[in-house]
Amino acid sequence: MTNTLDARGLKCPLPVLRARKALRDVAAGEALEVLATDPAAPKDFRLFCEQTGHGFEGSAESGDGYAITIRKKA
Repeated sequence: MTNTLDARGLKCPLPVLRARKALRDVAAGEALEVLATDPAAPKDFRLFCEQTGHGFEGSAESGDGYAITIRKKA
């Protein structure tokens, strides 16, 4: 199951802070997809995952921003 967080329109560091909070409700091993428009978001989430141990599964550019997928650590 993939959970989705809409962080479009938010600037750094808000997308990461909202994702950190949203991950509390995600089961270990499940994915969280973050929708963001901040150009720094893919890099910010990669660093966030490196620091917290969550899995960075990638980011894809979409018409109105980025879709970033992270997997909660087990």
